[in-house]
Amino acid sequence: MDTPITRAEHEEFCRRIEAENKRLADEDKRQNRRIEKLEENVLQIGELTTSVEKLASSMESMLKEQEKQGKRLEELEGRDGEMWRKVVGYMITAIIGIVLGFIFTIIGM
Repeated sequence: MDTPITRAEHEEFCRRIEAENKRLADEDKRQNRRIEKLEENVLQIGELTTSVEKLASSMESMLKEQEKQGKRLEELEGRDGEMWRKVVGYMITAIIGIVLGFIFTIIGM
């Protein structure tokens, strides 16, 4: 301590230290806000991931149900075609029977 500092030098040093402390405090506030926003984004991404998983399982169950409905629809369509073929067969048999009956009546049998 050979040369003591003046009061003005001490006050200038104190102002610089206070300014540096304020700058660091402001930077801490900015960093804390950025961290909070990042945490919010991470939470939102987590919620979105959960929603996508639920949607995927819902889509999977919908696909299974749609496949079941497709099979039932094919069966129903097949029944209608089968019924139509039976009706046409009965009509043809009836027409042939009427024609043969008419022919036999004309012949006199």
